[in-house]
Amino acid sequence: MNKLLILLISVFFSTITCSQKKIVLKGLIVDQENFPIPYAGIGIINKNIGTTSTEEGTFYFVVSNKEINDTLEISSMGYETYKILIKDFLSKKIIKITLKGNITEVSEISLKTSEYYIKNALKNLKKNTINKNHQLKILYRRWSVEDNICRFYIEHFMNIIDRGPSSYITKYSIQESRKSSEYRFIKNLQNRHAVEYMEMNNPLRRGVFFNDFKWKKIKNSSYDGEEVLVVKGTNEDANTITLYIGYDSFKIYQFEIVRKPPKIGRLLKAIYVYKKNKDGKLYLSYHTREWEGMGKIPKSIKDFLLKNNKDIGDYLPIAFRHEVFVLELEEDKKKFENSQIFEKMDMTLYKIPYNEIFWKSISLPPETKFYKKNIGELESLYEVPITTQFKYSNN
Repeated sequence: MNKLLILLISVFFSTITCSQKKIVLKGLIVDQENFPIPYAGIGIINKNIGTTSTEEGTFYFVVSNKEINDTLEISSMGYETYKILIKDFLSKKIIKITLKGNITEVSEISLKTSEYYIKNALKNLKKNTINKNHQLKILYRRWSVEDNICRFYIEHFMNIIDRGPSSYITKYSIQESRKSSEYRFIKNLQNRHAVEYMEMNNPLRRGVFFNDFKWKKIKNSSYDGEEVLVVKGTNEDANTITLYIGYDSFKIYQFEIVRKPPKIGRLLKAIYVYKKNKDGKLYLSYHTREWEGMGKIPKSIKDFLLKNNKDIGDYLPIAFRHEVFVLELEEDKKKFENSQIFEKMDMTLYKIPYNEIFWKSISLPPETKFYKKNIGELESLYEVPITTQFKYSNN
């Protein structure tokens, strides 16, 4: 009887393991001239599973064999949506997917002014996005740069409870963390987690002051079968915002900002990319930004450099480079994991134990050109691989 019970338990757990087998979907998305397509939305729309392609057009995410008969959809600005059954994608061993350009033929006569579409996009922001609490699992990466060289890197795997761009992030928790070796002269610390700056710098959350900008149509495009208007606004301080707006839905699928804060020597550039959930509502999919400024060198560091015949002045160019991937969306509140707002402080000050097993097992997105550039600078300082830095800097 005991042997039979053990056998049944073994079969039961084997069945569960088999039913939850992980399947890797990865590839490269290009146009008809073989150029990579960045920021494409990729996934199983009806199950809110998916990812976003990198700047190089690559993608990587994991499904279970329960999704084997579902349809993989790929949508990108200016291209026809591509659809294929996952089982066909796997059986054909597809590595490269070519998207067809979608030629826009919107009649200029039938169009209203650019201002009309911008105002309606802002007016319908809450309607067009997920505006109730939803959980996002994100990978937050930040590089600290001094004198135009990356000298420190920190990465957080986070759980965020958001209410969409028409509202605010309500809670967040840091589940896993890892960092590089410390090569900075100036430990420039932010007064809160960088994810809060991601929110604060989002003009859709803060409010776009429409009349402060002079708007100009840049071009026509398309997204997932809908014609898209691309408009650029410039204010008197030469700050710009570029919006990608659906002609029929008024959805803002993507936007880019360039901002020059009042202080001399500072610059902020950012991109926010959104994708559709199963109901066609938008949520954040990918984000990147770079902030540039100046930092005063501590006297102790300056004296040390002078002793080594290195005089770099009193101030040093500094920057933060950020990259954010949304890895998972959950809208069922019953499945939310515990989250909380941590004490407001810099990313580096949170004491999160390093879990090497987690970082080896997680399905990380492909390394982007942006990622490789920053990590390459960091590794070049003392020719120490980032994997070695992770191993010895997080214990």
